Amino acid sequence: MFVRLIAAAALALGLAVPASAQRLETALVAGGCFWCVESDFTRVEGVTGIEVGFAGGHVENPSYRQVVGGGTGHLEVARITFDAEVISYTQLLHLFMRSIDPLDAGGQFCDRGEPYTTAIFATPAQQAAAQAALDRASEDLGQPVVTTLREMATFYPAEDYHQGYPFSSDLVFTRFGPMTMANAYKRYREACGRDERVRELWGEAAPFAGGADGS
Repeated sequence: MFVRLIAAAALALGLAVPASAQRLETALVAGGCFWCVESDFTRVEGVTGIEVGFAGGHVENPSYRQVVGGGTGHLEVARITFDAEVISYTQLLHLFMRSIDPLDAGGQFCDRGEPYTTAIFATPAQQAAAQAALDRASEDLGQPVVTTLREMATFYPAEDYHQGYPFSSDLVFTRFGPMTMANAYKRYREACGRDERVRELWGEAAPFAGGADGS
């Protein structure tokens, strides 16, 4: 409890939490477009880092083009590092399930195909909490979810330009002309209808799509 109070006080003052006061853990989740998962969970208090990449397939060190082209078995994933003294794994998964469409077995929103399907990759110690998160989501929606629970898999980071894409000021060329990666991401997310569908499913429980805790 004392360690938790130190961490909370430091965060309230805008100070870095001492390493000795942190209990860092990781969660590996597949929520469709990995940029969206990174963008959402960067907002969460207690999250200390996010890396996007691929997991679950049979090809070692796959490229982005290989994965989205299909046939590798990999999903787009986000590896979320968090301070368990600030937010628990259970709380993190509660937010995750309400940031996706767990009823869609064919992808997520405008992104279709196996690489964009949803999953929780869990260690043996995380399995019970992960299953409970899936069960709770099914109960809240009143129907079975199709998000799968998988054994923890090797994480392969995506290329450097994918890391931090939603926040980058680097320029990219789009059909609308050159714009920053951050602006291109915003255009993509709006066009893809992610937030609208999440709000339709979860209503006020949607934490990142204008629900009770969203913006």
